[in-house]
Amino acid sequence: MEDNTLQFDLLWKRAIEFGKTNLELIKLKILDKLLAVFSSLIPPIIVFLLAGSFYFFLNFALALWLGDLLGNAYYGYLIVAGFYGFLAIIAHLFLQKPIKRMVSNYIIKQVLK
Repeated sequence: MEDNTLQFDLLWKRAIEFGKTNLELIKLKILDKLLAVFSSLIPPIIVFLLAGSFYFFLNFALALWLGDLLGNAYYGYLIVAGFYGFLAIIAHLFLQKPIKRMVSNYIIKQVLK
């Protein structure tokens, strides 16, 4: 009888260790997937920031040039701002769902790799 309780205790300890090991493995797999997703997002973010800086200065120069052509600097800024306001409205109305779908698909693809 005592031999059965020792075996049961040993089996119970191994089951607990197995559960802890599986939990640790799940944590590591989740961490691996999260790191894969976030590390794959870093290069596009850097490119986006650099391209954004380029476009910012390009638009700044365009606004100054248009303002110079029209006689007042603020006319150029108003034209450029109006153009981007128009693009923002169009993007909000027509591109919100496709962009959301594209980002979601990208993240799912990275997680399921």
